Amino acid sequence: MGKKVAILGSGFASLSASCYLARDGYEVTVYEKNEQLGGRASQFSRDGFTFDMGPSWYWMPDIFEKFFSDFGKSTADYYQLDRLDPAYQIFFKDEAVTIGGSLEQICDEFERIEPGSSKPLRRFMERAADNYRIAIEKMVYKPGRSPLELVSAETALRLDRFFSTISRDIRREFKNPKLVSILEFPVLFLGAKPSDTPSFYSFMNYADFGLGTWHPRGGMYRIVEAMAELARSLGVTFKTGTPIAEILVRDGKACGVRTPQGEVFTDLVLSGADYHHTETLLPQSFRQFSEKYWDTRTFAPSSLLFFVGFDRKLQGVRHHNLFFDTDFEKHAREIYDRPSWPEDPLFYANFPSVTDPGMAPEGGETGFFLMPLAPGLEDRPELREAYFERMIDRLDQRTGQSVRPAIRFSESFCVSDFIDRYNSYKGNAYGMANTLRQTAFLRPGLKSRKVGSLYFTGQLTVPGPGVPPSLISGKLASELILKHHS
Repeated sequence: MGKKVAILGSGFASLSASCYLARDGYEVTVYEKNEQLGGRASQFSRDGFTFDMGPSWYWMPDIFEKFFSDFGKSTADYYQLDRLDPAYQIFFKDEAVTIGGSLEQICDEFERIEPGSSKPLRRFMERAADNYRIAIEKMVYKPGRSPLELVSAETALRLDRFFSTISRDIRREFKNPKLVSILEFPVLFLGAKPSDTPSFYSFMNYADFGLGTWHPRGGMYRIVEAMAELARSLGVTFKTGTPIAEILVRDGKACGVRTPQGEVFTDLVLSGADYHHTETLLPQSFRQFSEKYWDTRTFAPSSLLFFVGFDRKLQGVRHHNLFFDTDFEKHAREIYDRPSWPEDPLFYANFPSVTDPGMAPEGGETGFFLMPLAPGLEDRPELREAYFERMIDRLDQRTGQSVRPAIRFSESFCVSDFIDRYNSYKGNAYGMANTLRQTAFLRPGLKSRKVGSLYFTGQLTVPGPGVPPSLISGKLASELILKHHS
């Protein structure tokens, strides 16, 4: 047998790392504190309704395909992908804007809203595509060990894209506030305000308009099931319902973990759990970062979530729906600048049963509502309920119907649940934001500086938040382990 590795958590990054390490001869055991695999990408079912509790957008299909191809497989071996057309719709105060499944359709919609805007859109997308190519080929598959990783002929010629911002670039070319909001939306997946996000990250716009929005039949949890199936075929062992109480350290090296069943000794420990939480499992002297460090980082938002079963099909909704019928910038300030419950929030509503009827009982609709929220806020049941009522009111108003009589049940999930279920720092939902000062080598590292044989993976380390970056993070961590412990 190869060296033994204990992996903490079973999110996308951990699943990715487990596959690579098992393929290369390691004896891998994954420990998950909750009852099912997937970490924040859990699944919830009730009365025939199926809900993805975490990620619901399938972008960058090439990254998923690359992962499975590393094992001689394809996504098609595990799940069916459907390209959404339209990709999503955005509700403004006076109309709903449809984002089609092709750039041509999107250009037509831009022209309808602002005549002449398709020309700068095409220029913007050419630059976004160039950024995407460089990001994938030159940057995101680097372990974040040195600033020199970012230095290449391509990045040197594009330094201006790291020191301007997405918001500045978009507002220079587009004047209509609806188009500005549409183009600024994708970088929210990076967890920061568009005004704080470098221009280079326009590659997210290419992921949106260029590569399209997809849906795995059966929901995003199909990816978790696929990766777990692959991992098991490679010899990975999974232990659910097994929280880790301590990372064991001997002679300055991680040598195992303490579980409710006792101590388990290994050669290496890799944590895909929350980075801050992982360090609390170590004696104080072995922690790399102080509480002050974590408190001064820019974290991606938390979220107020609702999982709602409707007894009938809803009118006027798509698979993905963004409610941008309030002040985008004001809500952003209430998340990042002066953390507070928002006065007039934006929100997102996902109805996967629109395109995947199997995710709801016949004639019903599965609804997932998400309101971005500053992490660390006080979370009370009466606040949750008040915001749910406001979201339902807005849904009624924008779609011209009354949905309350059709609600069979609703379940909520918020800051305190992120902390309790995922050990999430301040209840954040998406990890640490990808701002210029928190990019690549400026993020917490994949390898502990204080404890030998201890490694990290996931959305608080490189390359950053999101499902595709998490797949990459698992690969990077496994490669670093192979480098030092082959």
